[in-house]
Parts: sequence; structure tokens; C-alpha cells
Amino acid sequence: MASINRSALVMHSAAQMYDLVNDVERYPEFLDGCAEVDLIESSPKQMVARLHLSKAGLRYQFVTRNQLTRDALIELELEQGPFDYLRGSWAFTPLRDDACKVEMALEFGVTGLKGKALSGLFSPIAANMVDAFCKRADIIYK
Repeated sequence: MASINRSALVMHSAAQMYDLVNDVERYPEFLDGCAEVDLIESSPKQMVARLHLSKAGLRYQFVTRNQLTRDALIELELEQGPFDYLRGSWAFTPLRDDACKVEMALEFGVTGLKGKALSGLFSPIAANMVDAFCKRADIIYK
């Protein structure tokens, strides 16, 4: 099992950061290793999406179901893919009208030789996600 926990204080509102993280179709524009996203289902309370990861000749895809609490929380859980399990959350805590704390927590498990390769691909991508979203917010909301 691997756990990744990251947080950041940003000079953007919780609503802005929530919108950025929830806009999965734009991930390939700025998330290193994310090659493509297929939006399968979307409503105000829930989203299902397939992410295609590609790096160093390795390619994997997985589907998550995200439970959405507008401007506050995104909880994700694996629906389909090469992980034994994957679950996590993004939390957005307002500090002021124009600032918030962003917290990401992910847990995933993989087994076998293929699992080691997947972990080697996914771990650095996941570990850098908060930083990537903060940089993206600075560009989008300048």
C-alpha cells in the first residue's frame, strides 16, 4: 500500500481550486503523465472518468467514481483498472475569500511485477499533483 498526502496554501478561492481539480478533461494540458481523459458520467454530485497515463513507454488507464461536494470536497474511488485499490480525496478549506488550503490524500495498492511498474509511473505523478494544480491556478486565475 502506498499513501500520498500533500497540501498547499494558495491565493485562490476554494471554489476556484475545486473547479480546477474537478475539470478532469483538461488534465492532459498540464498534468505530466496524463495523456488523455474520457468523461463517462457527470452530474453535480458525481463524476466517472477514465484517465490514461503514459510515461517512459508505460501506458495504463483506470476509471474512478468521484463524489462531489461543491467547492469543498472531492472523494474518489477506483471503479476499474490495474490497481488492487485506489481511493482518495481533495479537500478545499476557505481561509479568506481569495485564499484556501488544498489537501490531497491518496492510497493505492498494486501487486506483482506489473504493479511495481504501475507504482513507479503513478507515484511521481500523484506526488506532484498539488504543485501542478497550484501552478495551473496561478496561470488561469492571475
